Amino acid sequence: MDKSLNTLKYTYLLIFFAGFIIAGSSCSNESPDIQNQLLGKDWEYIAEESEGTTVNFMMWQGSPVINNYINNYLIPEVRKRFNIDLRISGGQGAEIVQLVMGEKQAGISNGEIDMVWINGETFFQLRKIKGLWGPFVDKLPNAQYIDFEDQYINTDFQQPVNYMECPWSIGQFAMVYDTSKIVSPPSNLRELASYVRKYPGTFTISNDFTGMTLLKSFLAELGGGTNSLNGPFNAEKYNDLSSQLWHYINSNKQYFWKKGTTFPKEQSKVSQLFANGELYIDYGFGEGGIEEKVKSGLYPKSTRVYPWDNGTIKNTNYLGILSNSPNKAGAMQVINFMISPEAQFEKSHADGMDANPVIDINRLPVEWQDSFNSASGRKYGPALRDLENYAFPEPAPEYMIRLYDDFRKKVIEN
Repeated sequence: MDKSLNTLKYTYLLIFFAGFIIAGSSCSNESPDIQNQLLGKDWEYIAEESEGTTVNFMMWQGSPVINNYINNYLIPEVRKRFNIDLRISGGQGAEIVQLVMGEKQAGISNGEIDMVWINGETFFQLRKIKGLWGPFVDKLPNAQYIDFEDQYINTDFQQPVNYMECPWSIGQFAMVYDTSKIVSPPSNLRELASYVRKYPGTFTISNDFTGMTLLKSFLAELGGGTNSLNGPFNAEKYNDLSSQLWHYINSNKQYFWKKGTTFPKEQSKVSQLFANGELYIDYGFGEGGIEEKVKSGLYPKSTRVYPWDNGTIKNTNYLGILSNSPNKAGAMQVINFMISPEAQFEKSHADGMDANPVIDINRLPVEWQDSFNSASGRKYGPALRDLENYAFPEPAPEYMIRLYDDFRKKVIEN
């Protein structure tokens, strides 16, 4: 991790001058002293401070259905309900960490961004550089609907969340295949090796969060089971298992898409290749994320989802507030609405964003329980409960960080 952070520090040179522009253009709704006092205030005070303000939200913008939910539901609703102008900018993972580091080193106390969509290794890196503000989640009125005893909610990549980030959605990774092209899809590494030889060019691994999540399932299988990566990061274990993993991939990649000479940079490219029939296997979070793609005609109706024998990762994604946010009260108000029954119900529609609610339905008022329970379910994809026997939690963030680096060095550049 130290090496990763040092690399990020050098990035500061590239964004240093942009930081000064940010410093000159950012407007603070409150002084830093007042901001830091928020955690001692009641919700009525926070709500009053948030009214009429602007909240800047940095998030991944790679999904049309998510963007539609944000732009056509969330932004209008928080404007109407709270007179908050919610502004969206694109960015994720390392981009967020780089921004925070650049602003910190430039001495910018009121930054460009208020809230971010994160989990896992980004949470780890932001905590390491004191980039997140809180704990704030227990101050949110709608947090009463979240089950913080759930291990998939209170722990993020083996890290206690401790109210420093707010759960927003929960989902499980799953495999996807086209039944018109494959009778029996591979569900373990031995079968995958046979599959790529029988159907060369129809499988690949994306060089992004989704692809690295797939590799974590492979790593856990090589370790002997779903619990093999539990606990703090173990460098010796990683080195042993990853050496087996790279040997496996390099021994088989000549049968991958483009004969393993190149790998898609993003999972969206894998989805495109699956849609046009070049790839027969896809994968993703949200139990495969196929519902909207099949309904829109992007994926054939012969598309199905299946579990990996050894299991796949189930995790939660979160909303955080940056330590130098100029409008923490506004960010808290927006986040509180995003975990409300109204917003979570809208987000759960199978013909919309199709995201599993992170709130516990049994904790809701009866009328909201009825709404969730009577809503139309997925037609093509499985429900989260259908894969629960194949779920295991995210391993420590260092596994993901090391996989990113080693996949590039030992597979892509090999």
